[in-house]
Amino acid sequence: MVDPGRCTGVDPELELADRVGMAMVRLNKMHAQVAHQMAKQGMDKSAFVLLATLSGLGECRSSSLAEAVLSDPSTVSRQVAGLVKDGLVERRADPADGRASVLAVTEAGRELILNRRRERNEAIQQVFADWADEEFKGFADLFERFVHDYERKIPALLTDRGTGTRAGGED
Repeated sequence: MVDPGRCTGVDPELELADRVGMAMVRLNKMHAQVAHQMAKQGMDKSAFVLLATLSGLGECRSSSLAEAVLSDPSTVSRQVAGLVKDGLVERRADPADGRASVLAVTEAGRELILNRRRERNEAIQQVFADWADEEFKGFADLFERFVHDYERKIPALLTDRGTGTRAGGED
């Protein structure tokens, strides 16, 4: 049975793009279920994304964190307040400008990130348990390439279609 929403009888490259797009929809659905479980355990997905991004960036101002996650600074500020309240992030005086503050991940925040990453990696490893090592490696290589290209091109595509803003200026 053919999915009525499926692009069929069109350019073969668009059909392949539709297959990838539909797989992404299914993956996002599963990701939403994981996020729901995280929320039940007291961690909002968007807050965790901020925490993990801050961990990767190192100390930075809230505005830089907002730019890194392509989000509104006021939204990030509210989410950061919750992370500070939970002891996962702390505000420190900005060494370059003592009137401003920077955000930093606390030891508890780093521990949470490490635990979640370990749990995630163990779950992913189970998904690939029946794959040959070279298939798993090949998929990881191609998936990293896809995500890199997607991250690089999507902001401009959204801007070109009038559905987003381009962070960080021109490519």
